[in-house]
Amino acid sequence: MTTGPERDPGLQPERTRLAWRRTTLAFTVAAVLAARQAAGGDLGTAGFMAVACSALVWLGFLRVAHRRVHALGTGPRPQALPGRAALAAVACTVALAGFAVAVIV
Repeated sequence: MTTGPERDPGLQPERTRLAWRRTTLAFTVAAVLAARQAAGGDLGTAGFMAVACSALVWLGFLRVAHRRVHALGTGPRPQALPGRAALAAVACTVALAGFAVAVIV
């Protein structure tokens, strides 16, 4: 049984790496805006807790994104994103949105 020629991924891994970097940048902007909101207004204890949790979620997302960007640069055919990493990225995104609502309200 013969296998076909090796698949040439082309620029797909590079585009995916750039997408992860753009997403990380957007996540960073959201976290910075939450911190700015906390510094500029009287949020109370719940608001400051939301900002602190936003910072922790941001750090978690940075870790997931860094690992993924590194994995995409390791070979000609990168491995699929593990399920736990995908779940962590989704959980961080949903949590940041929830904390943003808590900071605004």
